[in-house]
Amino acid sequence: MNSFIAKDKEYVAGTYGRFPLELTEGKGCIVKDINGKEYIDMGSGIGVTAFGYADEEWTKAVTAQACRLQHTSNLYYTEPCALLAEALCQKTGMKKVFFSNSGAEANECAIKVARKYSAQKKGDEFYTIITLKNSFHGRTLTTLSATGQDVFHKLFNPLTPGFAHVAANDTQELINAVEALKPAGIMLEMVQGEGGVIPLDKEFVITAQRLATENDIPLIIDEVQTGNGRTGSLYAYMQFGITPDIVSTAKGLGGGLPISATMMSEKVQYVLGPSDHGSTYGGNPVCCAGALSVISRLDEAFLKDVRSKSEYVFASLADADGVESVSGMGLMIGIKTKGNAKEIVNKCMENGVLCLTAKDKVRLLPPLNIPMPALEKAVNVIKTVCKEIM
Repeated sequence: MNSFIAKDKEYVAGTYGRFPLELTEGKGCIVKDINGKEYIDMGSGIGVTAFGYADEEWTKAVTAQACRLQHTSNLYYTEPCALLAEALCQKTGMKKVFFSNSGAEANECAIKVARKYSAQKKGDEFYTIITLKNSFHGRTLTTLSATGQDVFHKLFNPLTPGFAHVAANDTQELINAVEALKPAGIMLEMVQGEGGVIPLDKEFVITAQRLATENDIPLIIDEVQTGNGRTGSLYAYMQFGITPDIVSTAKGLGGGLPISATMMSEKVQYVLGPSDHGSTYGGNPVCCAGALSVISRLDEAFLKDVRSKSEYVFASLADADGVESVSGMGLMIGIKTKGNAKEIVNKCMENGVLCLTAKDKVRLLPPLNIPMPALEKAVNVIKTVCKEIM
């Protein structure tokens, strides 16, 4: 079989630091390279293929819809779009959904909703969105501005104005920001994924909810990576005892197809009107059909199994040689290793396990339905490599 790495390097923009690995096919949590070597995928496309490769139920739903109607534009109604919006609202208590194609777009929509709500109720000067240092909200210019990491800002200035970053879990700094600024929104990730797989403190999150409620500031929860069962609940905020005004999500929602959602509570459900926002591909019937097949299976029994697998991984790695600490929630896991994380990921790949990194950590985002034998095998490989590279 011919490799396409050379063609990729010649014709595809060099924005990615790719591994020297060409993947060709997969089934479940197993993926093969061009030479037929098999790997246990503990990254699932950075949390996207929630049910693994070529999942039969997902494939059937997507194929059936593609054979009927692959696209219409949002000038017309389609069944998959309406059913997915209904399912998301019924499972979360939200009232309206706007569909787009990526996490960045979902966050852009969330920011627009918060700013329009605040401008209409308080005045045009209420436009600042408070986010957290070490956060990550996307790569468009506006979501880069929302992202609280200077490393992503270099060479792209001037960024979109109207964002302020406070330290995660610093309650007083958040209180000071709310008092000093004229916020249009508070935007949080329950687990800072790209920032190192670090969960927020529950007390900090509850304080953010209180401040948002008392000051009539929309609370935005970014569930792009944490959502759709990844953390052991349908959405991670459900484990913090809060009720957001706006929730953005993507990645695992589509099971492998590009779809994102911005969910709006009763408070903000009518903020967006005709022509306020749009997306040519948003609510695409094929993507919605795939997402429906994912969402419909995320019941409590399935989520309990995710939590059980999570407990196994945390317990297995917590005291392992070469491991300093393990963080995260559910099957969104960061491993602080004594050895270099990138070297460990490369060595795991040599041994048939695909992992990711986040900052200086090894990051795991396996398919939610990964079988226990495969999970145990992958964890054992990771433990062995962490011991070797210290």
